[in-house]
Amino acid sequence: MEFLSQKQKIILILITVLMVIFIGYYIIKKSNDNYTELELTEENTIETKKIKIEDIEKEIIVHIAGEVKKEGILELEAGSRIADVIDKAGGTTEDADLSNINLAYEVEDGQKIYIPNKNNKEDVEYIIEEAGEGIINNEDSTSKKININTASQTELETLSGIGPSTALKIIQYREENGDFDSIEDIKNVSGIGDAKFNNIKEEITV
Repeated sequence: MEFLSQKQKIILILITVLMVIFIGYYIIKKSNDNYTELELTEENTIETKKIKIEDIEKEIIVHIAGEVKKEGILELEAGSRIADVIDKAGGTTEDADLSNINLAYEVEDGQKIYIPNKNNKEDVEYIIEEAGEGIINNEDSTSKKININTASQTELETLSGIGPSTALKIIQYREENGDFDSIEDIKNVSGIGDAKFNNIKEEITV
């Protein structure tokens, strides 16, 4: 077998090194391209989310009532004025009194705008930012008491220390003896003593 000459060996080594460098460069370049593409995708996603959030922030909802042609809920762009709200409501009626209303006032999301009647001499609020007296119940829903005469087994099980078997006993007692006359009567149910009653007395009603 004929051996390679020293010159041929050097050439072969150089070719091998060049191939390794080329392959390495190709792999690194491909990896960088993929990383750049991933960054662009993430940037586009973030930018899209920003645009959607900005679009939402540009919209406000107000309620207009009184002497306008179309009372109700309106959706407008942020920065709209009372004049814009009136325009979107179809304009005012012939009886509208705009003398005390600043048509250039910038409205905010959730406000109610009231356009008074020119024949109404009473003091009125032109812009209302709350729901109205007694409209929203701010009490925690968990504070609602359970009616032991009508509650289902599932509802009874929400009471402190009342499990499925005790809840079933309450229902069975109700079916056999009729409605409870007072919350204290629940102590007649087997398994409910003074201690358990004290735990639930603030949670129940008849």
